[in-house]
Amino acid sequence: MKIAISGASGLIGSALADDLASTGHQIIRLVRSAPRSDGGLAWDPMATAGDLDPAALSDVDAVVHLSGAPVADKRWTAARKAELRSSRITSTRALVAAMAAADPSPGVLICGSAVGYYGETGDKITDESSPAGTGFLADLVQDWESAAEGAARSGTRVVNIRSGLVLATGGGLLGRLLLPFKFGLGARIGPGTQYLSWISLTDEVRAIEFLLEADDFEGPVNLTAPEPVTNAEFTRALAQALHRPALLRLPAAALNGALGEVASELLGSARIVPTRLQEAGFAFRTPDISTALSSILA
Repeated sequence: MKIAISGASGLIGSALADDLASTGHQIIRLVRSAPRSDGGLAWDPMATAGDLDPAALSDVDAVVHLSGAPVADKRWTAARKAELRSSRITSTRALVAAMAAADPSPGVLICGSAVGYYGETGDKITDESSPAGTGFLADLVQDWESAAEGAARSGTRVVNIRSGLVLATGGGLLGRLLLPFKFGLGARIGPGTQYLSWISLTDEVRAIEFLLEADDFEGPVNLTAPEPVTNAEFTRALAQALHRPALLRLPAAALNGALGEVASELLGSARIVPTRLQEAGFAFRTPDISTALSSILA
């Protein structure tokens, strides 16, 4: 297939683009600056229709939209919240408009989303049949998915991938934790009972590729491993994988003081499972946290 990918320089997008290219697919990397290679296509995610020439997407089979400002790397000021929204919602609307103007329109849109859709779930097992939660992230994800649904009016199959924490050494939560854990400074966060819904980068990429080929699949799908873990379990598993102690505890009050509202990302509990993905026949390569960390850190 010929596949356009936004966010192709990010953790997930770069791994996906490289893997798809290695299996013979033609990849167009949507970039915000002048393309550095023949596979790049300049676009402005904040402009109407992304400033994309519709002809550039007319022979594209699928679009994977993964761009968006990182959620947890800065305090959630009013300006930062506006940036988080525009980088997802405005960019999605722009891409959908460009796709609609293409003739023919791409057949499928795989659009980034997040398990933040469900809000705080405590220890309740939650899947795609569960309702939306409340709060800033839940509202953001609902509006993000609504923006993507506009592509369906042009006959495009739309899939919203609600990803959990993507684990890889090159970035994300795990990338930030490796150094302190290697020095024996690993710490349980807050009570440690809050659930983390996670997925290895390998399975994230494999799941997106699976959904690209699943012609009858549309709508929301959780991209999380089938065995979410508590923060205490994750801390213990990472320490064991690195053969280091993790005896410290970071109090919730300290985290709230340092990060403000964004601390809710680390202190909230989300026990999300991938019911639709498993029912569709997808087999996880790293379904549990110990297997995943062993594979990632090998």
